[in-house]
Amino acid sequence: MAHVRLFRHYIHLPFVILGLIDLVVMGFAFGLAVFFRFFGEVGFFLEHLYFVFPSIITFALFNLLVMIALGVHQSRVEEGMSGMMLRTIMAMILAIPVHGFAYFIADDWLWYLGSFGLLTSATVLAIFSLGIVRVLFFALVGKEAFKRRVLVLGAGHRARQLLEDLTTPFNRKGFTLDGFVPLPDEPIEVGDQHLINLPTSLHDYVLRHPVREIVVAVDDRRRGLPMEDLLECKMEGVSIIDGANFYERESRKVALEMISHGWLVFSDGFSVSSVYGAGKRTLDILAAGTLLLATFPIMILTALAIKLEDGFKAPVIYSQERVGLNNKVFKVHKFRSMITDAEKDGAVWAKKNDTRVTRVGEFIRKVRIDELPQIFNVLNGTMAFVGPRPERPVFVAQLAEKIPFYSERHRVKPGLTGWAQLCFAYADNEEDTREKLRYDLYYIKNQSLLLDLLVIIQTVEVVLFKKGSR
Repeated sequence: MAHVRLFRHYIHLPFVILGLIDLVVMGFAFGLAVFFRFFGEVGFFLEHLYFVFPSIITFALFNLLVMIALGVHQSRVEEGMSGMMLRTIMAMILAIPVHGFAYFIADDWLWYLGSFGLLTSATVLAIFSLGIVRVLFFALVGKEAFKRRVLVLGAGHRARQLLEDLTTPFNRKGFTLDGFVPLPDEPIEVGDQHLINLPTSLHDYVLRHPVREIVVAVDDRRRGLPMEDLLECKMEGVSIIDGANFYERESRKVALEMISHGWLVFSDGFSVSSVYGAGKRTLDILAAGTLLLATFPIMILTALAIKLEDGFKAPVIYSQERVGLNNKVFKVHKFRSMITDAEKDGAVWAKKNDTRVTRVGEFIRKVRIDELPQIFNVLNGTMAFVGPRPERPVFVAQLAEKIPFYSERHRVKPGLTGWAQLCFAYADNEEDTREKLRYDLYYIKNQSLLLDLLVIIQTVEVVLFKKGSR
Protein backbone atom coordinates (compact mmCIF):
# COMPACT_ATOMS: atom_id res chain seq x y z
CA MET A 1 0.00 0.00 0.00
CA ALA A 2 1.19 3.53 -0.77
CA HIS A 3 -0.72 4.98 2.17
CA VAL A 4 -1.05 4.19 5.85
CA ARG A 5 -4.08 5.30 7.81
CA LEU A 6 -3.46 6.64 11.30
CA PHE A 7 -6.55 7.57 13.31
CA ARG A 8 -8.59 7.70 10.07
CA HIS A 9 -6.20 10.12 8.32
CA TYR A 10 -4.35 8.97 5.18
CA ILE A 11 -0.60 9.55 5.19
CA HIS A 12 1.56 8.79 2.15
CA LEU A 13 3.79 5.81 3.03
CA PRO A 14 7.08 7.20 1.61
CA PHE A 15 6.67 10.27 3.86
CA VAL A 16 6.29 7.99 6.88
CA ILE A 17 9.35 5.93 5.93
CA LEU A 18 11.43 9.02 5.17
CA GLY A 19 10.35 10.61 8.46
CA LEU A 20 11.47 7.53 10.40
CA ILE A 21 14.79 7.49 8.52
CA ASP A 22 15.27 11.20 9.31
CA LEU A 23 14.55 10.49 12.97
CA VAL A 24 17.25 7.80 13.12
CA VAL A 25 19.78 9.90 11.17
CA MET A 26 19.31 12.96 13.39
CA GLY A 27 19.58 10.86 16.54
CA PHE A 28 22.78 9.28 15.21
CA ALA A 29 24.20 12.70 14.30
CA PHE A 30 23.56 14.05 17.80
CA GLY A 31 25.08 10.95 19.39
CA LEU A 32 28.14 11.30 17.16
CA ALA A 33 28.52 14.97 18.12
CA VAL A 34 28.33 14.07 21.83
CA PHE A 35 30.85 11.27 21.34
CA PHE A 36 33.50 13.50 19.76
CA ARG A 37 32.91 16.41 22.14
CA PHE A 38 32.75 14.63 25.51
CA PHE A 39 33.92 11.00 25.16
CA GLY A 40 36.23 10.02 22.31
CA GLU A 41 36.34 6.37 23.35
CA VAL A 42 33.69 3.92 22.21
CA GLY A 43 33.55 1.73 25.31
CA PHE A 44 33.34 4.72 27.64
CA PHE A 45 30.55 6.22 25.49
CA LEU A 46 28.50 3.01 25.44
CA GLU A 47 28.80 2.65 29.23
CA HIS A 48 27.19 6.07 29.68
CA LEU A 49 24.76 5.89 26.75
CA TYR A 50 21.75 5.91 29.09
CA PHE A 51 22.74 9.44 30.16
CA VAL A 52 22.91 10.60 26.54
CA PHE A 53 19.88 8.75 25.18
CA PRO A 54 17.12 11.15 26.44
CA SER A 55 18.93 14.06 24.76
CA ILE A 56 19.33 12.05 21.53
CA ILE A 57 15.61 11.21 21.38
CA THR A 58 14.54 14.77 22.25
CA PHE A 59 16.87 16.32 19.66
CA ALA A 60 15.61 14.01 16.89
CA LEU A 61 11.91 14.27 17.80
CA PHE A 62 11.83 18.07 18.14
CA ASN A 63 13.69 18.51 14.85
CA LEU A 64 11.23 16.16 13.14
CA LEU A 65 8.23 18.05 14.55
CA VAL A 66 9.57 21.37 13.25
CA MET A 67 10.23 19.73 9.87
CA ILE A 68 6.62 18.56 9.75
CA ALA A 69 5.51 22.08 10.66
CA LEU A 70 7.46 23.47 7.69
CA GLY A 71 6.24 20.79 5.28
CA VAL A 72 9.77 19.49 4.62
CA HIS A 73 8.86 16.05 3.28
CA GLN A 74 5.95 17.20 1.11
CA SER A 75 8.17 19.91 -0.41
CA ARG A 76 10.14 17.14 -2.20
CA VAL A 77 7.17 16.80 -4.57
CA GLU A 78 6.79 20.50 -5.41
CA GLU A 79 10.24 22.00 -4.88
CA GLY A 80 12.64 19.12 -5.49
CA MET A 81 15.62 18.10 -3.39
CA SER A 82 17.06 21.62 -3.16
CA GLY A 83 13.79 23.04 -1.79
CA MET A 84 13.54 20.13 0.62
CA MET A 85 17.03 20.74 1.98
CA LEU A 86 16.50 24.51 2.29
CA ARG A 87 13.42 23.86 4.41
CA THR A 88 15.38 21.29 6.42
CA ILE A 89 18.08 23.86 7.22
CA MET A 90 15.44 26.40 8.24
CA ALA A 91 13.65 23.83 10.40
CA MET A 92 16.78 22.76 12.26
CA ILE A 93 17.83 26.36 12.91
CA LEU A 94 14.36 27.14 14.27
CA ALA A 95 14.53 24.03 16.45
CA ILE A 96 17.64 25.17 18.34
CA PRO A 97 15.73 27.48 20.75
CA VAL A 98 13.15 24.69 21.17
CA HIS A 99 15.93 22.41 22.40
CA GLY A 100 17.06 25.16 24.74
CA PHE A 101 13.54 25.42 26.16
CA ALA A 102 13.44 21.64 26.66
CA TYR A 103 16.73 21.85 28.59
CA PHE A 104 15.28 24.65 30.74
CA ILE A 105 12.25 22.47 31.60
CA ALA A 106 14.14 19.20 32.25
CA ASP A 107 17.83 20.00 32.71
CA ASP A 108 18.39 16.89 34.90
CA TRP A 109 17.47 14.60 31.99
CA LEU A 110 18.49 16.68 29.00
CA TRP A 111 21.69 18.35 30.15
CA TYR A 112 23.49 17.70 26.82
CA LEU A 113 20.96 20.04 25.16
CA GLY A 114 22.23 22.89 27.32
CA SER A 115 25.42 23.28 25.29
CA PHE A 116 24.91 25.70 22.39
CA GLY A 117 28.19 24.59 20.83
CA LEU A 118 27.09 20.97 20.89
CA LEU A 119 23.66 21.84 19.42
CA THR A 120 25.32 23.77 16.61
CA SER A 121 27.77 21.02 15.68
CA ALA A 122 25.04 18.34 15.94
CA THR A 123 22.74 20.41 13.71
CA VAL A 124 25.42 20.89 11.04
CA LEU A 125 26.31 17.20 11.14
CA ALA A 126 22.63 16.23 10.93
CA ILE A 127 22.01 18.47 7.90
CA PHE A 128 24.92 16.93 5.96
CA SER A 129 23.90 13.40 7.01
CA LEU A 130 20.27 13.98 5.99
CA GLY A 131 21.35 15.27 2.58
CA ILE A 132 23.47 12.18 1.89
CA VAL A 133 20.87 9.70 3.18
CA ARG A 134 18.02 11.31 1.25
CA VAL A 135 19.97 11.27 -2.03
CA LEU A 136 20.67 7.57 -1.48
CA PHE A 137 17.05 6.90 -0.48
CA PHE A 138 15.53 8.48 -3.58
CA ALA A 139 18.21 6.87 -5.80
CA LEU A 140 17.40 3.42 -4.42
CA VAL A 141 13.60 3.58 -4.33
CA GLY A 142 13.10 5.54 -7.56
CA LYS A 143 10.15 7.71 -8.50
CA GLU A 144 7.70 4.83 -8.76
CA ALA A 145 8.48 3.29 -5.39
CA PHE A 146 5.54 2.42 -3.13
CA LYS A 147 3.06 3.14 -5.94
CA ARG A 148 0.26 0.74 -6.81
CA ARG A 149 -0.78 -0.04 -10.38
CA VAL A 150 -4.42 0.95 -10.66
CA LEU A 151 -7.09 0.05 -13.19
CA VAL A 152 -10.34 2.05 -13.35
CA LEU A 153 -13.61 0.32 -14.18
CA GLY A 154 -15.73 2.89 -16.00
CA ALA A 155 -15.06 5.61 -18.57
CA GLY A 156 -17.92 8.06 -18.05
CA HIS A 157 -18.28 11.29 -16.08
CA ARG A 158 -16.92 9.97 -12.76
CA ALA A 159 -13.97 8.35 -14.45
CA ARG A 160 -13.16 11.56 -16.31
CA GLN A 161 -13.20 13.49 -13.02
CA LEU A 162 -10.74 11.02 -11.52
CA LEU A 163 -8.50 11.42 -14.54
CA GLU A 164 -8.58 15.22 -14.41
CA ASP A 165 -8.20 15.63 -10.64
CA LEU A 166 -5.85 12.83 -9.69
CA THR A 167 -3.36 12.49 -12.55
CA THR A 168 -1.74 15.92 -12.21
CA PRO A 169 1.93 15.85 -11.11
CA PHE A 170 0.92 17.29 -7.72
CA ASN A 171 -1.82 14.80 -6.90
CA ARG A 172 -0.61 11.51 -8.36
CA LYS A 173 1.60 10.41 -5.49
CA GLY A 174 0.39 6.96 -4.55
CA PHE A 175 -0.42 5.17 -7.80
CA THR A 176 0.33 4.65 -11.46
CA LEU A 177 -2.66 4.45 -13.78
CA ASP A 178 -2.98 1.57 -16.25
CA GLY A 179 -6.12 2.93 -17.87
CA PHE A 180 -9.94 2.91 -17.97
CA VAL A 181 -12.14 -0.02 -18.87
CA PRO A 182 -15.48 1.15 -20.33
CA LEU A 183 -18.68 -0.77 -19.60
CA PRO A 184 -21.09 -1.73 -22.38
CA ASP A 185 -23.59 1.03 -23.27
CA GLU A 186 -21.80 3.54 -20.98
CA PRO A 187 -21.20 7.03 -22.45
CA ILE A 188 -17.44 7.45 -22.83
CA GLU A 189 -15.91 10.75 -21.65
CA VAL A 190 -12.31 9.58 -21.27
CA GLY A 191 -9.88 10.06 -24.16
CA ASP A 192 -9.05 7.07 -26.37
CA GLN A 193 -5.41 7.11 -25.27
CA HIS A 194 -6.50 6.17 -21.74
CA LEU A 195 -8.96 3.44 -22.68
CA ILE A 196 -8.29 -0.28 -22.35
CA ASN A 197 -10.40 -2.60 -24.48
CA LEU A 198 -10.22 -5.96 -22.74
CA PRO A 199 -9.95 -8.90 -25.13
CA THR A 200 -11.35 -11.28 -22.50
CA SER A 201 -12.03 -10.31 -18.87
CA LEU A 202 -10.78 -8.20 -15.98
CA HIS A 203 -9.49 -11.34 -14.31
CA ASP A 204 -7.37 -12.29 -17.32
CA TYR A 205 -5.98 -8.74 -17.53
CA VAL A 206 -5.03 -8.83 -13.84
CA LEU A 207 -3.26 -12.17 -14.30
CA ARG A 208 -1.18 -10.74 -17.16
CA HIS A 209 -0.49 -7.31 -15.59
CA PRO A 210 0.60 -6.52 -11.99
CA VAL A 211 -2.53 -4.49 -11.19
CA ARG A 212 -2.98 -4.18 -7.42
CA GLU A 213 -6.20 -2.17 -7.27
CA ILE A 214 -9.39 -1.77 -9.30
CA VAL A 215 -11.32 1.47 -8.85
CA VAL A 216 -15.06 1.26 -9.56
CA ALA A 217 -16.01 4.63 -11.07
CA VAL A 218 -19.24 3.78 -12.88
CA ASP A 219 -21.86 6.50 -13.34
CA ASP A 220 -24.90 4.21 -13.05
CA ARG A 221 -24.47 0.94 -11.20
CA ARG A 222 -28.07 -0.05 -11.90
CA ARG A 223 -26.91 -1.11 -15.36
CA GLY A 224 -24.92 -3.83 -13.65
CA LEU A 225 -21.31 -4.57 -12.77
CA PRO A 226 -19.25 -7.64 -13.72
CA MET A 227 -19.49 -8.97 -10.17
CA GLU A 228 -18.18 -12.47 -10.90
CA ASP A 229 -15.19 -10.97 -12.67
CA LEU A 230 -14.54 -8.53 -9.81
CA LEU A 231 -14.82 -11.37 -7.28
CA GLU A 232 -12.21 -13.39 -9.21
CA CYS A 233 -9.89 -10.38 -9.10
CA LYS A 234 -10.46 -9.93 -5.38
CA MET A 235 -9.62 -13.59 -4.77
CA GLU A 236 -6.29 -12.93 -6.54
CA GLY A 237 -5.50 -10.33 -3.86
CA VAL A 238 -6.47 -7.28 -5.90
CA SER A 239 -8.09 -4.50 -3.87
CA ILE A 240 -11.52 -3.34 -5.09
CA ILE A 241 -12.40 0.23 -4.07
CA ASP A 242 -15.23 2.64 -4.80
CA GLY A 243 -14.32 5.70 -6.87
CA ALA A 244 -15.35 8.18 -4.16
CA ASN A 245 -13.27 6.39 -1.51
CA PHE A 246 -10.28 6.22 -3.87
CA TYR A 247 -10.60 9.94 -4.60
CA GLU A 248 -10.75 10.72 -0.87
CA ARG A 249 -7.69 8.64 -0.08
CA GLU A 250 -5.52 10.02 -2.88
CA SER A 251 -6.50 13.69 -2.69
CA ARG A 252 -7.38 14.05 1.03
CA LYS A 253 -10.69 15.63 0.09
CA VAL A 254 -14.23 14.44 -0.62
CA ALA A 255 -15.53 14.32 -4.20
CA LEU A 256 -18.79 16.28 -4.03
CA GLU A 257 -19.89 15.13 -7.48
CA MET A 258 -19.40 11.44 -6.64
CA ILE A 259 -21.15 11.20 -3.29
CA SER A 260 -24.77 10.94 -2.21
CA HIS A 261 -26.61 10.97 1.10
CA GLY A 262 -26.34 7.18 1.03
CA TRP A 263 -22.56 7.37 0.75
CA LEU A 264 -22.44 9.70 3.75
CA VAL A 265 -24.65 7.35 5.75
CA PHE A 266 -22.78 4.12 5.02
CA SER A 267 -19.18 5.34 4.78
CA ASP A 268 -16.92 5.15 7.78
CA GLY A 269 -16.17 8.34 9.69
CA PHE A 270 -18.49 11.21 10.65
CA SER A 271 -18.44 9.91 14.22
CA VAL A 272 -16.81 11.25 17.37
CA SER A 273 -16.57 9.92 20.90
CA SER A 274 -16.90 11.72 24.20
CA VAL A 275 -13.21 11.01 24.81
CA TYR A 276 -12.34 12.79 21.54
CA GLY A 277 -14.60 15.69 22.50
CA ALA A 278 -12.86 16.13 25.85
CA GLY A 279 -9.44 15.72 24.26
CA LYS A 280 -10.21 18.23 21.54
CA ARG A 281 -11.43 20.82 24.04
CA THR A 282 -8.27 20.32 26.12
CA LEU A 283 -6.15 20.72 22.98
CA ASP A 284 -8.10 23.87 22.06
CA ILE A 285 -7.44 25.47 25.44
CA LEU A 286 -3.76 24.51 25.48
CA ALA A 287 -3.14 25.66 21.90
CA ALA A 288 -5.10 28.90 22.31
CA GLY A 289 -3.48 29.68 25.66
CA THR A 290 0.01 29.06 24.28
CA LEU A 291 -0.69 31.20 21.21
CA LEU A 292 -2.08 33.99 23.41
CA LEU A 293 1.04 34.07 25.58
CA ALA A 294 3.33 33.96 22.53
CA THR A 295 1.52 36.67 20.56
CA PHE A 296 0.28 39.05 23.26
CA PRO A 297 3.07 41.62 22.62
CA ILE A 298 2.30 41.42 18.86
CA MET A 299 -1.39 42.06 19.59
CA ILE A 300 -0.54 45.14 21.64
CA LEU A 301 1.70 46.50 18.86
CA THR A 302 -1.02 45.78 16.27
CA ALA A 303 -3.60 47.72 18.28
CA LEU A 304 -1.21 50.69 18.53
CA ALA A 305 -0.48 50.56 14.78
CA ILE A 306 -4.20 50.62 13.94
CA LYS A 307 -4.72 53.59 16.27
CA LEU A 308 -1.77 55.48 14.79
CA GLU A 309 -3.04 55.03 11.23
CA ASP A 310 -6.76 55.72 11.78
CA GLY A 311 -6.80 57.85 14.91
CA PHE A 312 -7.24 56.99 18.56
CA LYS A 313 -11.04 57.05 18.28
CA ALA A 314 -11.04 54.38 15.57
CA PRO A 315 -12.00 50.86 16.71
CA VAL A 316 -9.26 48.24 16.90
CA ILE A 317 -11.43 45.12 16.97
CA TYR A 318 -13.98 44.29 14.30
CA SER A 319 -16.74 41.90 15.35
CA GLN A 320 -18.82 40.14 12.76
CA GLU A 321 -21.63 37.58 12.77
CA ARG A 322 -20.64 34.11 11.60
CA VAL A 323 -22.40 30.76 11.49
CA GLY A 324 -21.07 28.19 13.94
CA LEU A 325 -21.90 24.75 15.32
CA ASN A 326 -25.43 23.57 14.48
CA ASN A 327 -26.04 26.77 12.45
CA LYS A 328 -25.93 28.97 15.56
CA VAL A 329 -24.83 32.54 14.86
CA PHE A 330 -22.01 33.98 16.98
CA LYS A 331 -19.68 36.98 16.95
CA VAL A 332 -16.18 36.43 15.62
CA HIS A 333 -13.48 38.94 16.56
CA LYS A 334 -10.65 40.18 14.33
CA PHE A 335 -8.26 43.09 14.23
CA ARG A 336 -9.82 45.67 11.93
CA SER A 337 -7.99 45.55 8.60
CA MET A 338 -10.42 47.64 6.52
CA ILE A 339 -11.71 51.19 6.68
CA THR A 340 -14.46 51.72 9.25
CA ASP A 341 -17.32 51.92 6.71
CA ALA A 342 -16.07 49.10 4.48
CA GLU A 343 -19.49 47.45 4.20
CA LYS A 344 -21.80 50.44 4.10
CA ASP A 345 -23.31 49.03 0.88
CA GLY A 346 -23.67 45.48 2.20
CA ALA A 347 -21.59 42.33 2.55
CA VAL A 348 -19.31 41.39 -0.38
CA TRP A 349 -16.59 38.78 -0.92
CA ALA A 350 -13.05 39.79 -0.03
CA LYS A 351 -10.92 40.12 -3.17
CA LYS A 352 -7.37 40.74 -4.35
CA ASN A 353 -6.10 44.31 -4.11
CA ASP A 354 -9.19 45.28 -2.11
CA THR A 355 -9.26 49.09 -1.92
CA ARG A 356 -11.05 48.94 1.43
CA VAL A 357 -7.97 47.45 3.15
CA THR A 358 -5.79 49.87 5.15
CA ARG A 359 -1.99 49.88 5.03
CA VAL A 360 -1.75 48.26 8.45
CA GLY A 361 -4.57 45.93 7.46
CA GLU A 362 -2.71 44.78 4.36
CA PHE A 363 0.31 43.78 6.44
CA ILE A 364 -1.56 42.03 9.26
CA ARG A 365 -3.61 40.07 6.71
CA LYS A 366 -0.49 38.82 4.95
CA VAL A 367 0.96 37.46 8.18
CA ARG A 368 -2.49 36.54 9.59
CA ILE A 369 -2.17 38.75 12.65
CA ASP A 370 -5.72 39.99 12.02
CA GLU A 371 -7.02 36.54 13.06
CA LEU A 372 -5.38 36.55 16.51
CA PRO A 373 -8.37 37.95 18.49
CA GLN A 374 -10.21 34.75 17.54
CA ILE A 375 -8.11 33.13 20.26
CA PHE A 376 -10.78 34.46 22.63
CA ASN A 377 -13.48 32.77 20.53
CA VAL A 378 -11.61 29.50 21.04
CA LEU A 379 -11.27 30.07 24.78
CA ASN A 380 -14.99 30.88 25.22
CA GLY A 381 -15.98 27.78 23.24
CA THR A 382 -17.72 29.35 20.23
CA MET A 383 -14.85 28.17 18.02
CA ALA A 384 -12.32 25.34 18.05
CA PHE A 385 -8.65 25.75 17.24
CA VAL A 386 -9.04 23.41 14.24
CA GLY A 387 -12.14 23.27 12.07
CA PRO A 388 -13.80 24.76 8.97
CA ARG A 389 -13.51 28.54 8.75
CA PRO A 390 -16.77 30.22 9.81
CA GLU A 391 -18.73 32.06 7.12
CA ARG A 392 -21.19 34.93 7.31
CA PRO A 393 -24.95 34.13 7.48
CA VAL A 394 -25.74 35.98 4.25
CA PHE A 395 -23.16 33.94 2.32
CA VAL A 396 -24.13 30.68 4.04
CA ALA A 397 -27.73 31.08 2.88
CA GLN A 398 -26.58 31.65 -0.72
CA LEU A 399 -24.01 28.87 -0.79
CA ALA A 400 -26.25 26.27 0.85
CA GLU A 401 -28.69 26.65 -2.05
CA LYS A 402 -26.03 26.24 -4.72
CA ILE A 403 -23.49 23.79 -3.28
CA PRO A 404 -24.54 20.27 -2.22
CA PHE A 405 -23.78 19.28 1.38
CA TYR A 406 -22.58 22.79 2.26
CA SER A 407 -24.62 22.78 5.50
CA GLU A 408 -22.72 19.68 6.70
CA ARG A 409 -19.70 21.84 7.53
CA HIS A 410 -21.70 23.22 10.47
CA ARG A 411 -21.77 19.80 12.16
CA VAL A 412 -18.54 20.78 13.95
CA LYS A 413 -17.28 23.97 15.54
CA PRO A 414 -15.59 26.40 13.15
CA GLY A 415 -11.86 26.74 13.62
CA LEU A 416 -9.10 29.31 13.85
CA THR A 417 -7.22 27.17 11.35
CA GLY A 418 -8.27 24.11 9.38
CA TRP A 419 -7.49 21.36 6.89
CA ALA A 420 -8.86 23.41 4.00
CA GLN A 421 -6.62 26.37 4.91
CA LEU A 422 -3.57 24.09 4.68
CA CYS A 423 -4.55 22.52 1.38
CA PHE A 424 -6.17 25.32 -0.59
CA ALA A 425 -5.71 29.04 -1.12
CA TYR A 426 -8.11 31.76 0.01
CA ALA A 427 -11.69 31.34 -1.29
CA ASP A 428 -13.23 34.49 -2.75
CA ASN A 429 -15.92 33.03 -5.02
CA GLU A 430 -18.41 30.19 -5.23
CA GLU A 431 -16.16 27.75 -7.10
CA ASP A 432 -13.30 28.23 -4.63
CA THR A 433 -15.75 27.71 -1.77
CA ARG A 434 -16.91 24.47 -3.41
CA GLU A 435 -13.30 23.27 -3.54
CA LYS A 436 -12.67 24.21 0.10
CA LEU A 437 -15.83 22.32 1.09
CA ARG A 438 -14.26 19.15 -0.32
CA TYR A 439 -11.42 19.54 2.20
CA ASP A 440 -13.77 20.55 5.03
CA LEU A 441 -15.85 17.40 4.51
CA TYR A 442 -12.67 15.31 4.58
CA TYR A 443 -11.80 16.86 7.95
CA ILE A 444 -15.30 16.35 9.36
CA LYS A 445 -15.36 12.75 8.14
CA ASN A 446 -11.90 11.85 9.47
CA GLN A 447 -11.48 14.19 12.45
CA SER A 448 -9.19 12.95 15.20
CA LEU A 449 -6.71 14.40 17.66
CA LEU A 450 -3.87 13.29 15.37
CA LEU A 451 -5.33 15.21 12.43
CA ASP A 452 -5.88 18.26 14.68
CA LEU A 453 -2.25 18.11 15.81
CA LEU A 454 -1.04 17.80 12.20
CA VAL A 455 -3.10 20.84 11.20
CA ILE A 456 -1.80 22.89 14.14
CA ILE A 457 1.83 21.96 13.41
CA GLN A 458 1.58 22.58 9.66
CA THR A 459 -0.22 25.90 10.18
CA VAL A 460 3.25 27.21 11.01
CA GLU A 461 4.14 26.61 7.34
CA VAL A 462 1.05 28.53 6.22
CA VAL A 463 2.04 31.53 8.35
CA LEU A 464 5.73 31.50 7.38
CA PHE A 465 5.15 31.02 3.65
CA LYS A 466 1.90 33.08 3.49
CA LYS A 467 -0.19 30.32 1.93
CA GLY A 468 -3.82 31.26 1.56
CA SER A 469 -3.57 34.74 3.09
CA ARG A 470 -5.39 37.68 1.58
